[in-house]
Amino acid sequence: MQESRLFRIIYYLLDKGPATASELAEKLEVSVRTIYRDMDALSEAGIPIYTETGRNGGIRLMDHFILDRALLSKEEKQELLASLQVLGATGIESINTLHKLAALFGVNAENWLEVDFSRWSSSQKDNEKFESLKEAVIRHKCVKVTYAGSQGERIGRVIWPLKLSYKAKAWYLKAYCTERENFRLFKLSRILGWEILDEEFAPCMYPDEEDIPEKNYPLIVLRFPVEMSYRVYDEFDSEDVKWTKEGDLLVSSRMPEDAWLVSFLLSFGEKVEVIEPVRLKKELAEMAKAIYEKNKP
Repeated sequence: MQESRLFRIIYYLLDKGPATASELAEKLEVSVRTIYRDMDALSEAGIPIYTETGRNGGIRLMDHFILDRALLSKEEKQELLASLQVLGATGIESINTLHKLAALFGVNAENWLEVDFSRWSSSQKDNEKFESLKEAVIRHKCVKVTYAGSQGERIGRVIWPLKLSYKAKAWYLKAYCTERENFRLFKLSRILGWEILDEEFAPCMYPDEEDIPEKNYPLIVLRFPVEMSYRVYDEFDSEDVKWTKEGDLLVSSRMPEDAWLVSFLLSFGEKVEVIEPVRLKKELAEMAKAIYEKNKP
């Protein structure tokens, strides 16, 4: 607790300039006596902090001071800046914090990460959507969304956005749906419209995946030829993939058995064979036949 307060004192003095003991005490919600004890602790740690009397006096740091290893080691500084670099990829506020801390430490923050939330062919709208939903999560604001359902319908819902989640190469919004009165997972790319409402909601925890009935998907078993291994490992966890004696890839994975799954499997063309369940094998064949009938010359 004291280390956190000492860091806040240093940052406050670097950002605002000289301050009185009373001002710091009020800012940090401690007594003036505690501030003077903190000054002694900082001095013992080698921080050039001192007090000037007079009209423009106060507690101040020596000019050109930078935060060195007296409080944080070189490795700790780099770890902190790297963490902020990750956060900075999601918003300008974190980028500003990153730059301030880099200057505070007197080191360079390597620009090693870039995140662009828009799709290759899309506009800035994807980034605006992410930023708006992020703010709604942080500020606990209800959101009215228009969502593309798995059956092709457009659904209007009022939701409580709880957390943004990146999984399986896609962004999702974990939320509570007020109409269904249950927790739901919304894929960001399928949120067609959104409106941040004035109404706020009480923060709550999104349940673990195993606690959500929708996550108890059926086991799907698929077979792929070896030439499809590049895409199999793109789409499935390597632990779900087994090699057969014939050199094929056998995939066993739990997935939602719906229209999305059929479309997904059709994207493999003739390179996929459904082993289980039989009903999915039949549905896939019927869909492929319908596509042929519609597009045959």
